[in-house]
Amino acid sequence: MSLSTNLEGRLRNTNLAKKNGMFPFFEAVVNSIHAIDDLKLLSNDKIEVTICRELSFDLNDVDVYFSSKITNIYIKDNGVGFTDENYKSFETLDSDYKIDRGCRGVGRLLWLKAFDHVDISSVYEDHKGKKKVRLIKFNSNKGVVGKSLEYDSKYDGTVVRLCGYRDEYFKNSEKNILDIASSLLEHCLWYFVRDGGSPNIVIKDGNKEVSLYDLYEKYMLDSSVCETLVLKNYEFELTHIKFRGLRTKKHGISFCASSRLVKEEHISGKIPGLHGLIEDSDGIFVYNCFVCSKYLDERVRSERISFDIAEDLDGMIGSNEITMSDIREAVLDKSKEYLSDYLIENIKVAKLRVQDFVDNKAPRYKSIIKRFDNGEIDVDKNISDKDLELFLHKKLVEVEQEMLAQGHDILKKIEDNFDDYKERLDSYLQTVKDIKMSDLANYVSHRRVIIDLLERTIRRNSKGSYAKESLIHELIMPMQKDTSDVFFEDCNFWLIDERLAFHNYMASDKTIKSMPITNCVSTKEPDLFSLNIFDNPILVSDSNNLPLASITVVEIKRPMRNDARFGEKLDPIEQALMYLDRIRKGGAQTINGRPIPNSENIPGYCYVLCDLTPTIIERCSYLDLTISSDKMGYFGFHKHYKAYIEVISFDKLVNTAKERNRAFFDKLGLPSH
Repeated sequence: MSLSTNLEGRLRNTNLAKKNGMFPFFEAVVNSIHAIDDLKLLSNDKIEVTICRELSFDLNDVDVYFSSKITNIYIKDNGVGFTDENYKSFETLDSDYKIDRGCRGVGRLLWLKAFDHVDISSVYEDHKGKKKVRLIKFNSNKGVVGKSLEYDSKYDGTVVRLCGYRDEYFKNSEKNILDIASSLLEHCLWYFVRDGGSPNIVIKDGNKEVSLYDLYEKYMLDSSVCETLVLKNYEFELTHIKFRGLRTKKHGISFCASSRLVKEEHISGKIPGLHGLIEDSDGIFVYNCFVCSKYLDERVRSERISFDIAEDLDGMIGSNEITMSDIREAVLDKSKEYLSDYLIENIKVAKLRVQDFVDNKAPRYKSIIKRFDNGEIDVDKNISDKDLELFLHKKLVEVEQEMLAQGHDILKKIEDNFDDYKERLDSYLQTVKDIKMSDLANYVSHRRVIIDLLERTIRRNSKGSYAKESLIHELIMPMQKDTSDVFFEDCNFWLIDERLAFHNYMASDKTIKSMPITNCVSTKEPDLFSLNIFDNPILVSDSNNLPLASITVVEIKRPMRNDARFGEKLDPIEQALMYLDRIRKGGAQTINGRPIPNSENIPGYCYVLCDLTPTIIERCSYLDLTISSDKMGYFGFHKHYKAYIEVISFDKLVNTAKERNRAFFDKLGLPSH
């Protein structure tokens, strides 16, 4: 019993991506190449492509012309034509007539996906040597309708007219004749590379004409290099080619089936040094490797745009199946060998780029880049700082993951061979050391950046004004936050005093009433407030064995602000003292709510960050504070409030932070000034 075929149903189930709208036309050209191959012409073999557009303007207006809609594409060849055998195959979906060439009998379905209908006229010779012409109409409603007539003209060959190019495909496909010709050359490139070459293919569009052979000669740098790769008893023929000038071409592997391009994969970044264009003594070129094999021929899908080959076998062992991953990795190894001489300089420059970035901008990676070989730190020499940082961070994470896994395996048990165990343990501990050095380098380089930002913030800007105190405030600790809201890394208390980094509670621009370490109902908001509780068992008070504590208040003023006056609202020093007094009288307690006895006598530290303007100097003198030896700040002890006071100019804040961190900066090669 024969089964009928629903052509419209088959079309619905045939996939053709919008970006592949030119693919049916390319396949028609490949059919013409096959027709010429079958006729075995010794000369004058030619394929002529004519692109038809909606014309309502001067043909000399090139830009407008090539943006106009393509309506029809005609492909004319002087091949064997639609013989009875070829016509029968054309009428039969899924025909295996030319299966040895990778033909699956469904290519004509793609014509009707992108075009409304197809008209064909073909001159051929029958079995008796008589010339005939076959006229064929092909559309989704009636399928294939054709008739054959006696023919006595001298004209030979076939014309395939792809009519009614659909808008959705035209919008997403090449439009300029040179782009179309370049894409067609890439699709048919194998036929130019193979022994015997390709027929002469010419594209005509208006008054413009492009020969693919001219393009091929222009783009080829030298002859191709061929070699054979064997995978699990299957042979794969590799052809390495160098091109120049192809605007749409990228470094890639072209997987072919029966001499047709099926799938192309870009490989930039997958081989050390292969980024962007490559240069040799003849100039810049693009690399491509064509891969052909009986294994690929047998597994190409009917649409000829992919293969029925698994990407990998999910860990299956002992299988004779070859995966795409197997093929790709083997081809990349061969490509790496072929390109090695051209990539040496790229690899060298990339390595210097990484080293310079790590030395001057990201020292945290110094201790780990030595663990990478040239291939692992391979980057584009033009990579941005952002992308390079992301790349190196990814590598650092990989090392950390490896370290964790290695540590679990090593520490799980001590093996019988102690020498081997000790060697593995030493290797593991070295990795731990490298990671911790990286963390320390990151922290120190972070300090360098914060100091630079602070130094820039206190300068006068191009408009002659100074930054608001809120910018400096945010550098030290985000505003409207407390200890529970921010991470340790977000706070830079070390700019003022290293001891503040080890606080039990810290608040930034929060009301005293909202702080869990006091019962004070005041709605005043100190810029920065810190409670330190020294609860190490060795450090306890002699009287009642309770933890020692201290309170720190920090006030920040706008750079060069010169309006300090007597009174809490105008004097930043008095502001800090009054905040301290209110917190003490409110009854200081731990963050967990445990009272701190005698809290009114808790040691207090008040820091004021500001420039030493005349009014600030006046307030310091009034409070009998002592000027520092460098003349950049004041300090003293207030007997009534039992508080240490330090007024720090912004210049002193920057300078002392640099001095405290100079040894770290010098060790990492970071500038101190």
